[in-house]
Amino acid sequence: MPEPGPEQQKEDLKEDLKAAQQSISSWDLMSLLVAGIFSLMFFAFLYVAREIVVPMVIAFMLNLLLQPVMKALGRLYVPKPLAAILAICLLLGVLAVFGFALAGPATAWISKAPESLPRLEHHLAVFERPFQALLAAGQEIEHLTGAYSAAGSSVGLQGSDVGWFLFSGTRAMMTGFGTSIVLLFFLLVSGDLFLRRLVELLPTLSNKKQIVEISHEIERNISQYLVTVTLMNAAVGVATGLATWICGVPDPLLWGAVAFGLNYILILGPLTNLAILILVGLLSYDSLGWALVPAGAYAVIHVIEGETITPNLMARRFTLNPVLIILSLVFWYWMWGAVGALLAVPLLAMFKIICDRVEPLMALGHLLDGDTRD
Repeated sequence: MPEPGPEQQKEDLKEDLKAAQQSISSWDLMSLLVAGIFSLMFFAFLYVAREIVVPMVIAFMLNLLLQPVMKALGRLYVPKPLAAILAICLLLGVLAVFGFALAGPATAWISKAPESLPRLEHHLAVFERPFQALLAAGQEIEHLTGAYSAAGSSVGLQGSDVGWFLFSGTRAMMTGFGTSIVLLFFLLVSGDLFLRRLVELLPTLSNKKQIVEISHEIERNISQYLVTVTLMNAAVGVATGLATWICGVPDPLLWGAVAFGLNYILILGPLTNLAILILVGLLSYDSLGWALVPAGAYAVIHVIEGETITPNLMARRFTLNPVLIILSLVFWYWMWGAVGALLAVPLLAMFKIICDRVEPLMALGHLLDGDTRD
């Protein structure tokens, strides 16, 4: 049988390359479909099992936040179990002082809110005529479509239903908080034991090195992020409290604490606090101009902190795409509620660290980057 000539060999090589490319393309498509199905199943699990998963995630985040305290106690040769108890007691003490200090002012504002409604109505009188016209138009549309006449039944909540709702919500919150504290204790005591056991299960040395590098970078960077953000939020809270005190707004400690808590939620948190301060100003002042001064002072504080101080402290290490931050906030709020919105940015930062370290995901990590120097 004669051997194939050079032209035939070239044709055979082209056919082989074409078949290989088709095989790779079909494999990539299959991998993409499998990854998509797995992602949908994973997020469905996170949604269904949120009562179990959320306390675990909170415990891991608090573990990263308390690592500087554990390291400081370790340098003092304090045993790990005792150091973990001291760190948790410090956390609970701060939360208790925070709660007891704010309970009185918050209750006072709620109790005097009905007395301040006439002042709020006076400020909003300019919007009364457009609002009445809009309401009348809506009622006319309902009348024309027959919806108004069909709405004959009323829906209400019985007192027992409300009581059971509050009881069940409080019970679920306390159960989740207790689960987080117990898991946090064992995380602080075990240290990197879990990581060592995970590394032992990996098959190759390169995999072991990669998971160790990713874990250490997440622990170092996210811990630094949480500590830095907490300190900056505390500074924002103090500045907001001083600003409201100078403006003569009652209970400046309350508004400083609200600014501290809401500043953890990027973009949406400061906007919410701005709306709260506008409402507080409207309830506190007779003049519309003075009513907007506390909110304006907070806006200046937030611009100085968010655009100057925090980016320099972070050294551009945690720059994230602002569009993806909003999408992450919306998504995790839908998944886990207010706690999800609070955890959205740290989870997004952790995901970016993983993408930057895993070669197939580096393009996604570049998409998550918010650095505009390119």
